[in-house]
Amino acid sequence: MSCALVPFAHFQDLDLARDFLSPHRRQGSAAAAKESGKSTSWEDGGWGAWDEAELQEPEEEESNSKNQRNYWLQDCVLSLSPTNDLMVIANEQKAVFLVPKWKHSDKGKEEMQYAVGWSGCLNVEEGECVSSVLCIPLASQKRSSTGRPDWTCIVVGFTSGYVRFYTESGVLLLAQLLNEDPVLQLKCRTYEIPRHPGVTEQNEELSILYPAAIVTIDGFSLFQSLRACRNQVARAAASGNENVQPPPLAYKKWGLQDVDTIVDHASIGIMTLCPFDQMKTASNIGGYNAAIKNSPPAMSQYVTVGANPFTGFFFALEGSSQPLLSHVALAVASKLTSALFNAASGWLGWKSKHEEEPVQKQKPKVEPATPLAVRFGLPDSRRHGERICLSPCNTLAAVTDEFGRVILLDVTRGLAVRMWKGYRDAEIGWIQTVEDLQERETEKMDSSPFGNAQGPSRVAQFLVIYAPRRGILEVWSTQQGPRVGAFNVGKYCRLLYPGYKIMGLNNVTSQGWQPQTYQICLVDPVSGSVKTVHVPFHLSLSDKKSERAKDMHLVKKLNALLKAKTSEPDLIEAEAKELILDIKYPATKKQALESILTSERVPLSSLTNITQTLMDNLKKQELECVDEGLLQFCANKLKLLHLYELVSKLNSQSIQKETSPSDNDLAKLLRLEQKDFHRLETLLENYKKENTQTTTQLTDEKDAMLSVKMFLEYLEYEKDVITVKNMEDGEYVALGSFFFWKCLCGESSTEEVCHALESAGFSPQTLLSLLLNLWLSKEKDILDKPDSVSCLHTMLSLLSKMKVAIDESWDTQSVSPWWQQMRTACVQSQNNAAALLSAHVGHSVTAQIIDSLNEKKFSQITVGSDTESWEALSLDTEYWKLLLKQLEDCLILQTLLHSKVTKRTKRVSSLQTEPLGRLSVKKLLEAGKGGIADTVAKWVFRQGFSPIILNVAQYKNNTDSSEESVDTHNNLFLEDPEEATGLERILELLQVAYQQFPCSLEVDVLHAHCSWECVVRWNKDPEEACFLNRSIDHLRCIINAHIQHGIALMMWNTFIVKKLSSATYLMDKVGKAPKDRLCRRDVGMSDTAMTAFLGCCSELLQTLLEADVSSDEMQAPVLDTEDAWLSVEGPVSIVELALEQKRVHYPLVEHQFVLCTVLYAIMRLSLKGVKPLSLFDSKGKNAFFKDLTSIQLLPSGDIDPNMLSIRQQFLLKVVSAAVQTLCSSQKDREVSEEESFPFEKGKNWPTLAADLAQYLQVSEDLVRRHYVCELYSYGMDHLGEEAFVQVADKEVLASQLLMLAGQRLAFALLHGQIKEGVELLTRLPPTLSTWLKAMDPQEIQNVEVPIATTARLVSKVIEHLPENHGQYSLALNLIEAVEAIPA
Repeated sequence: MSCALVPFAHFQDLDLARDFLSPHRRQGSAAAAKESGKSTSWEDGGWGAWDEAELQEPEEEESNSKNQRNYWLQDCVLSLSPTNDLMVIANEQKAVFLVPKWKHSDKGKEEMQYAVGWSGCLNVEEGECVSSVLCIPLASQKRSSTGRPDWTCIVVGFTSGYVRFYTESGVLLLAQLLNEDPVLQLKCRTYEIPRHPGVTEQNEELSILYPAAIVTIDGFSLFQSLRACRNQVARAAASGNENVQPPPLAYKKWGLQDVDTIVDHASIGIMTLCPFDQMKTASNIGGYNAAIKNSPPAMSQYVTVGANPFTGFFFALEGSSQPLLSHVALAVASKLTSALFNAASGWLGWKSKHEEEPVQKQKPKVEPATPLAVRFGLPDSRRHGERICLSPCNTLAAVTDEFGRVILLDVTRGLAVRMWKGYRDAEIGWIQTVEDLQERETEKMDSSPFGNAQGPSRVAQFLVIYAPRRGILEVWSTQQGPRVGAFNVGKYCRLLYPGYKIMGLNNVTSQGWQPQTYQICLVDPVSGSVKTVHVPFHLSLSDKKSERAKDMHLVKKLNALLKAKTSEPDLIEAEAKELILDIKYPATKKQALESILTSERVPLSSLTNITQTLMDNLKKQELECVDEGLLQFCANKLKLLHLYELVSKLNSQSIQKETSPSDNDLAKLLRLEQKDFHRLETLLENYKKENTQTTTQLTDEKDAMLSVKMFLEYLEYEKDVITVKNMEDGEYVALGSFFFWKCLCGESSTEEVCHALESAGFSPQTLLSLLLNLWLSKEKDILDKPDSVSCLHTMLSLLSKMKVAIDESWDTQSVSPWWQQMRTACVQSQNNAAALLSAHVGHSVTAQIIDSLNEKKFSQITVGSDTESWEALSLDTEYWKLLLKQLEDCLILQTLLHSKVTKRTKRVSSLQTEPLGRLSVKKLLEAGKGGIADTVAKWVFRQGFSPIILNVAQYKNNTDSSEESVDTHNNLFLEDPEEATGLERILELLQVAYQQFPCSLEVDVLHAHCSWECVVRWNKDPEEACFLNRSIDHLRCIINAHIQHGIALMMWNTFIVKKLSSATYLMDKVGKAPKDRLCRRDVGMSDTAMTAFLGCCSELLQTLLEADVSSDEMQAPVLDTEDAWLSVEGPVSIVELALEQKRVHYPLVEHQFVLCTVLYAIMRLSLKGVKPLSLFDSKGKNAFFKDLTSIQLLPSGDIDPNMLSIRQQFLLKVVSAAVQTLCSSQKDREVSEEESFPFEKGKNWPTLAADLAQYLQVSEDLVRRHYVCELYSYGMDHLGEEAFVQVADKEVLASQLLMLAGQRLAFALLHGQIKEGVELLTRLPPTLSTWLKAMDPQEIQNVEVPIATTARLVSKVIEHLPENHGQYSLALNLIEAVEAIPA
């Protein structure tokens, strides 16, 4: 209960604001962190020294260049809204608006963080800078939130004299030029309810200080105008042309005279003089015979600080100056226009600073000021004031000066009542604390009228001084009180004291809801935190006779005693008793006792003795003087201490362990058949093997030990009932472990513990909750201790027999809340093995209780009849059976998810390393019908399995043969086909899962979810093209065409079409395969990834076409669900959505498929000079990227010859590039095609080009002929001979190949391949010789072909040329020439 500096917010990234506002300070942030650690020490004992002598300032030895980066906040103008909803930091022309957001800190706790909401430049006039800022929250006018803040207005003063008003998003509302001098200071006063009837009610106002004038704007007028302007901005943003004139503003302007310099001011408000002060003032002004009015006039008081006088007091008579009405001109910022309204009063709208209009450069008219002379002041010619800060009660003000003094002024009398020395560059503020009436206690000997506990709350004011030179924050009690608090805070902070609250309230609305506003705060840029100061009221009473101060001294002494390291427990106990009995106030006694009980150094016996001593002392006092709350508190804590002692004693007593029960005993205990029990054992063993996740487990000894401190923190005792507080899961488990773990291990008496806890006041429901939390959290230990199941059975039976555990009115046809509580815990648990065992125990105990009830029932009805063959049925039993089936399913699924391949050598994406969350029945019930398949699909994706493995497991599940498994063993991995470690184990687990979920894990459903999971992951990281390829592999494995069709269409619409559209327009723009930089910029993936993406798009559309055809031949599947999971709720499954998709328009999909294939060919073969959209007419272009289920206008009829020529050239380019790629791959075997592009799956580009020719209405035979010619051109005659067969018009092809053979022979004869080439050329017939000389060997790609190979080519040509062909004789001569050339 002393002063506290409490952080209430942090900055998310203050360095961003610093770099924006002060770019020259970006470097050297380490110096600030180092300097923050150096703080000046201070002594508590020397409080009075501050009043007596001036302290020496510490010398600044560091250079300014080293530290100036740390002082960036000192150069800025700051303002924080009193409601903490907005902070503004401005420097020169720039400003940053920070808004609070609730986020999790590094420690995991939720805290408020200020993040940048808006940043930019605020200057409109050239050269103007921000000089002052205010954040004023405006009250809401809605009935539902009357009195609460609605929005925050930012008021900014500039050196040009303008005052501008902004919204939280930086939208300018108003701008006014009231004076041509710079704005020095903006201050605001909001409505406060008068504390006493005689206090004058103050009006709201905004005061603006200029070097020689003060302008005050009426708060009500300003509030209405701002609301109207904000509404106008909203309407203008919606319609763009609405213009509503807001109401005029009322303001007063006073010209301050007889003062040399003014730097700050305080508006005291309206005051009324008492008759004596009225006569004194009249005599000073008018002399002895001055007359006075019967009613003293009301005056507005202003206090200024500066020079000559140091502080000046001004009084403006109400009614001496009429308020000026200003017609507001609105400024609505938009992208198109900026409204400009200019009125005679000087309100001016804001236009963009880039617009230069003669109207804007004209200065508006400025109203003249009403002269106001200084009435009196504190004349000190050498002293210059810096700041003035008015107290919340408007009676005191603190002033700082250049001499490092802080002076306390009595503004009513105009006197300096106190001075502090040694505070150079100090920042000041006030804190007002209201007394809590419940803490006030009437003292027996107190005769003060304020001692009455029923009187009004008293108010204390404290002055807060921040001395940046010493890095210390001090709190002083006013007027003459001591220093009550001091904190080392660093040298670079800023102290913010707004002095106002919410504008727009009145005496009615301010009483309905008390806003959560701060009075003062400290901004620390080094630690990035915002802190506020809490000061208890009793510190204002800390004189020598104050009982409260004495009690606080005793509490401090007690805390020091508890922290002492070298003290004996007996001495601590004796001294603590003495101290706590000396404390007078009950609230302080309670605080002291809480400090003792939360101390870890005091043993249990001492805690019990101290609490018992205090309780006995209270009982000895008179009944009227005893605080009932404190007495009850002691009694409750004492009972908890006795309970802790008893449980600790029971846990320490070792009992003889019983022999571990056999399997038959456990089976009988759980009421299971031997077959079912062995199945349960098998499931648990599989789970233990696969559950390799490391979980933090405490040792048994640590679990059983719980400190007294934590025990008392966890429990509450009220009305003879012990309740457990809301705690974290770990704390809940620790408490349950303290009570029950020894019992579950068979090391403690279960009956005695349960009896002790029931006698102490625990409800059975609370104990059951603690027991289940412990059991479910200790899964690993429980599975290693089979006998713990019988211990749980015993404990659950004892708890069920307690009073109010099971309702007496419960019958077998209704659901017992007791068992429902246990089932709910099992449903929510993610430890499936422990939940399954506890459910078996719960089912067994339930059956046992039902049997006993039925025995009593039937013994009364039919005595002696044969009832052994009867089976007891109940609703709870049926619910237990359903839960057991669900938990068993969940355990099998969890076991599968834990299984994985033992090692993965190749690179794995980060998306595949994300951990899978643990399952629970609740999660599966809330995941919808597709939740189970979706969970398995996530596991399949992370393991990197090929889709084949799912089919193999399903095949082995249906037929016991494993031959197919052996054949496909090497193709089960995409990333690493050679790895097969643990594969058989995974196949076995998959088979078990298939058997358990025949409907949810039906192979088509599973492939559908796997396909969707892979494409979702690819969408998160498009660089991983293997994910998209794997998704299509899963899609192709779907047997039912209806599901395949729906999944493919959903993939296209959701993930593919937008990226494909971007890729198409990019490739059409550059006219070739784009480079990596362009692909990343426009499509969001690299060029390699985009190539694979286009290939996958083609595969996807091909699959969609096949599914559309196949769906006509089969029926849509009927989706079933297992009986145990019929109650699932949640999102619609992917398969259900797929079956709801409309049928596609086949020609449109085919049209889109052609485009994808064209794009893929351009990227894969790196074609140049090809614009893909130029291959289609306007109808074809318009049909691309449209909904595939819609009917679009597609190209039909004859095609333009020019476009046909473009298509033909493109297809020939594809064939040429494909043959070139084939030739280069055969020459360079280092990097195979399959390694570079593993997604092609053996694409035959020439065949694909021929198919495209059919779609593009180009001759297929032309493409095939060109393919054969290209193969011969590259010297791959063996492939050319194979492709020759597919050509229809072999005569034309033979004519083309004749030219190629001539080019080969010409090169051999004329370019030196044959030594006697020229001699042989002369022997040839003249016609052949002339023809060979005209050949250009450079047209063929490979001229280094053996003559024998060329001879076979010429023979092939003669074979297919008819005798009547014009080139037949030439071919005969050519074959003779070739045969004449030696090989």
